[in-house]
Amino acid sequence: MAVLAVIVFFALHRIDAGYGMMSSRRWGPALNNKVGWFIMELPAFSCMAVLWALSPRGGDPAPCVMAALFEMHYFQRTFIFPFLIRGKNRMPLAIIAMGMIFNAINAYLIGGWLFYLAPADLYTPSWLLSPLFFLGTFIFLAGFAINLHSDHVIRSLRAPGDSRHYIPNKGFYRYVASANYFGETVEWIGFAILSWSLAGLVFALWTFANLAPRARAIHRKYCDEFGDKYSSLGRRFIIPFLY
Repeated sequence: MAVLAVIVFFALHRIDAGYGMMSSRRWGPALNNKVGWFIMELPAFSCMAVLWALSPRGGDPAPCVMAALFEMHYFQRTFIFPFLIRGKNRMPLAIIAMGMIFNAINAYLIGGWLFYLAPADLYTPSWLLSPLFFLGTFIFLAGFAINLHSDHVIRSLRAPGDSRHYIPNKGFYRYVASANYFGETVEWIGFAILSWSLAGLVFALWTFANLAPRARAIHRKYCDEFGDKYSSLGRRFIIPFLY
């Protein structure tokens, strides 16, 4: 999975996934955006819930808290975020299928580690008092807040029925083209720290590999649409001041 993430990172610099600002009929049949997002994100929430429910460790405090943080993110992405989307864009079935597979595999990796494969004496209740857990949880929640606020900023740019693009200028959009992606990357770096696991690290790597090239493409799209008005702002793609 780690090697594949690197391959995907470079591949996505040449291929723009055809949804959202990059929507394209070349990707084939498509569904309503709201329905597409719901279907795509549901496997992550569901897979983790099943692994949690079936595990003999399902009542252990530390794995439960970490799984709850994972589920908090995907509850929002599955049951709240899609139905707040404005506009009438459509999501290709190919993108939905790839997203479903990606989400299911990552939930399997993390849930499998937390509830089945981690050494039995690793995630004891004292893990919840460890410096790693406190630091990682702080970073995770900070990323979650940035992600939510950035999504709100984007939604607020348009009035109902408006389909035009606008330059976002609030929050971390003052520094990067895709502040929502920055927030999500920060989240999963935090999760990798709070769980201190290879599964968490691979998920953080995958998040960056998937979102960084798209942030670069969005930056390019803004430059094409708005010219100097946007490029003069000096924003980076996804990491403030760096990339």
